[in-house]
Amino acid sequence: MSKPEGPATGGAMDRVVEKKGLSNKVKLGIAVAGAILLVALFWYFAPNSNSQTIESARVTISTVERGRFDDFLPLRARVEPSVTVFLDAVEGGRVERILVEDGALVSQGQLLAVLSNADLQLNVLARQTEVIQQINSMRSQELALNQTRLNNERALIEADLATRTARRQSEVQRPLAERGFVAGRTMADTRDLYEANRRRSEVLRRQRATDERLQSTQLAQLRESAGALNTSLDIARQSLDSLNLRAPVAGQLTSFSIQIGQSLNRGERLGQIDSAGRNKLRAQVDEFYLGRVSEGQIANAEVGGRPARLRVSKIYPQVRNGAFEIDLEFVGQAPPDLQRGQTVQVRLTLGDPAPALLIPNGAFYNETGGNWVFVVAPDGRSAVRRQVRLGRRNADHIEVLEGLEPGERVITSPYTGFAERDRLSLSGQ
Repeated sequence: MSKPEGPATGGAMDRVVEKKGLSNKVKLGIAVAGAILLVALFWYFAPNSNSQTIESARVTISTVERGRFDDFLPLRARVEPSVTVFLDAVEGGRVERILVEDGALVSQGQLLAVLSNADLQLNVLARQTEVIQQINSMRSQELALNQTRLNNERALIEADLATRTARRQSEVQRPLAERGFVAGRTMADTRDLYEANRRRSEVLRRQRATDERLQSTQLAQLRESAGALNTSLDIARQSLDSLNLRAPVAGQLTSFSIQIGQSLNRGERLGQIDSAGRNKLRAQVDEFYLGRVSEGQIANAEVGGRPARLRVSKIYPQVRNGAFEIDLEFVGQAPPDLQRGQTVQVRLTLGDPAPALLIPNGAFYNETGGNWVFVVAPDGRSAVRRQVRLGRRNADHIEVLEGLEPGERVITSPYTGFAERDRLSLSGQ
């Protein structure tokens, strides 16, 4: 028996379809990986706490190259006289006459001006009178000593004469007394007279020797005192003569600006005399080169379009405001057209030229001291701090000893504003 047919349905046609997609574990892994990538990208592009972004146009980038290092130091020197003698007032006074003008060439001993000082003149005259009186007094003492010496000589001569006379008389009377022609008393008186005169002569000789010794010492002292007084008198006369201002040396008189009627004090600076026709150069040198500059080093300059050769003649080691001074004298004849106060560009040679690894000299050195630099990356988008060792410097280049290779690029402009950073991002490339 067949089944009765009923209305058709879709139940026999339905079946379960499985959904295809990523599992939860895969989705979780993708999310974690995405988060890590975002963190990495943020770390890479976010500014570092010790980095800074600057425009490339603000800095100067130079390339490390091999070349020849010329070890010289450029200096700006000033023309000065080789020898300067200052002119001071030895004694104060009033200016009565002026015989030369400022800037004139003077000879040694030439009279420049005449001063007057009434008090000094009176004091010198009084001193001169006192000295003359003391000298006359000593001469009187010397004459008295000589007179005493003569009196001693005269007394000794008389005593010797009396002794010889008494001795001869005693010799004559002795044989007569033996025969009875001369009384014994007379003979005894003759002997006593002879003995007294002999002893008196001995006493006078001892006295003369003692007086001679004392007088010689006293005369020597008097002569020494007389010499000292004469010297004092000469000094008094010189102080009076110092009112006449004379040139101590020959040269050009400068800064001489006194006026007639002007009162000058003792020791007051009146001017100076510069050596005529002889000049030197004086230059200031950075204290960094104090240990590298020595006397005798050669320098070159160009004066009036002509080359000139100089050498270091004196070093002033006192450092003021970060610099010390040196004197340079011309080797051979100095240029004739030099003017006092003129400035000259000088190249002081510190060593022989030598091949070296070089970078251009820049203001960065003043901030780093040559201990480190910013090295630019090959792509030019960043720069990092690197420790280096730099050597000698001149106006154009700095010698590289360690830390850099040829072809590398460094920032040589000032590091103002980012000297404390370790890394720079360069924008505008």
